[in-house]
Amino acid sequence: MEKHHPQMEKILIIQTAFLGDVILTTPLLKAVKTIYPESSLSFLLIPETKEVLANNPWLDEIIVYDKRKKDKGIANFFSLVKRIRKKNFDRALIPHRSLRSASLCYLSKIPQRIGFDRSAGASLFTQKIKYQKNLHEIERNLSLLEEIPVNDFKDFSPELFPTKEDFIRVEEFLRNHRSEDDKRIIAIAPGSIWATKRWLPERFAQVADLLIKELKAKIIFLGSKEDEQLCYQISDLMETDPAIAAGKMSFLQSAALISKCSVILSNDSAPVHMASAKGIPVVEIFGSTIPQFGFAPYGNKNVIIEKPLYCRPCGIHGKNKCPEKHFRCMKEITTQEVFEVVKSVIENSP
Repeated sequence: MEKHHPQMEKILIIQTAFLGDVILTTPLLKAVKTIYPESSLSFLLIPETKEVLANNPWLDEIIVYDKRKKDKGIANFFSLVKRIRKKNFDRALIPHRSLRSASLCYLSKIPQRIGFDRSAGASLFTQKIKYQKNLHEIERNLSLLEEIPVNDFKDFSPELFPTKEDFIRVEEFLRNHRSEDDKRIIAIAPGSIWATKRWLPERFAQVADLLIKELKAKIIFLGSKEDEQLCYQISDLMETDPAIAAGKMSFLQSAALISKCSVILSNDSAPVHMASAKGIPVVEIFGSTIPQFGFAPYGNKNVIIEKPLYCRPCGIHGKNKCPEKHFRCMKEITTQEVFEVVKSVIENSP
């Protein structure tokens, strides 16, 4: 078979994990197209994360694999293998460290399969890249492209592309909630899939009240449909009504909304990376996980709040409850401490 010129390669990236993981893969798309401008680039993901890559100018194709629902099971997996094989990809870049992702590329007969040495399917790769624990996830993903001219590639920030319509929806939301342009808007994202990554609801409420009272800020609670109930629970504990956007906006509308904020206060969850993509400072609260895993907000204007404890981290993803039964990692982070940090970030921002 005739060898493709590297510029004309067909390249597949696979990341079927969570929202934040896909956001942190977006710099890899830009890097691929910067190095190989003539390449055709496809991305395989799950339906829940598809919107992350909407309007992305570096991407030629999105392939959706509903591994938990519609495409569940071995028969559907082999049907996907058949689809991928027909596309004749030259190279697969596999930041996702699962056996299924590695098997998919191997069975689809993609000649170059590049992934991390710590992947469950590492033996199926043609090239194993060292998984460097001390790197940010963005830089780890970029290491899959060994030929990347790092010194020439200055901006590693994640990228999201809300449309004009998304911004119109945000302006309408702000008008309806009397968030005038001259008001300081602060976003709070109190949710997470994992209980041990969520700071206490009553303290989010106290901080929000302090920010309204002391800084005359407009508070907007953000999150997915699953976070909506938690946001209303926090709102009920507050003295002043905040605006609640959780569950009312699409992913890219939320990103557009974050871009209008002075700062975002969040747990270790996807809104942190949405803020990085929009250049908005982040104050991030870490409980059972740690920034050293490489999933802290990207950039240098962010502040991490955490407590050094013997039991941290208790897992890479967090837990449903504290294994030590004391939950000190979150309980020891006080309302006043968080308020002072958010205030200082705002005062030091241009």
